[in-house]
Amino acid sequence: MNQVETTPDSVDSADANRAPKAEQNASTKPLYDRFVVFILLAVCGGAVDLWSKEAIFGWRGLPTQSDIWWIWEPYFGIETAVNIGAVFGVGAGQGGLFAAMSVLAAIGIVIWLFWFRAAESWWLTVALGLVGGGIIGNLYDRLGLWWQDGYPDEWQSGVRDWILWRINEQWTWPNFNIADSLLVVGAGMLLYQSFFPGQFAERSGKPKADKLQRENVNGDRIQPEVTTS
Repeated sequence: MNQVETTPDSVDSADANRAPKAEQNASTKPLYDRFVVFILLAVCGGAVDLWSKEAIFGWRGLPTQSDIWWIWEPYFGIETAVNIGAVFGVGAGQGGLFAAMSVLAAIGIVIWLFWFRAAESWWLTVALGLVGGGIIGNLYDRLGLWWQDGYPDEWQSGVRDWILWRINEQWTWPNFNIADSLLVVGAGMLLYQSFFPGQFAERSGKPKADKLQRENVNGDRIQPEVTTS
């Protein structure tokens, strides 16, 4: 009867072979949980934005129909407005173009997350889910789905805003809405990741590979003897 003992080198070689397989399996693992989180953030974010617009405009009326309702005078309040442009009113009257760009951006986000598997990062999943919610909220307005007969024609592609923030009358931020806030927070998260690209990188198979490497380094793995006759 011959007795063959495994050596540390053979253990390292076997573990090294298993680590790439673990990462390869992780790269093909379905991202169902990330998809659910992304959809919930996008749909709920868009729904909250649209509900708030309906509620505030129903309460305060159209722009200029009511005075500012101050929450913290004179810094923070509620004032209805319609933005017919993009950021700071740039591109007024180009609502159709902005709507098309929003649709393309939404498609690009989904492809990036689930085709190129950016959703393996929870940070990117949450960030782009917030961006998706902002796109939904403002795209609804861009398509004129809120517009009614009797409203000015230029409002057909305008976005309803109602949040007012300012330092004083000379330093007043353009009115915005919840969708804008979601876009800013999501973009901020993406910007943060661009400065610290490795901080939130994660793959489900990587912890297993790291564990195998740590066990090899620490010598904690005990291999049984293999006997042959």
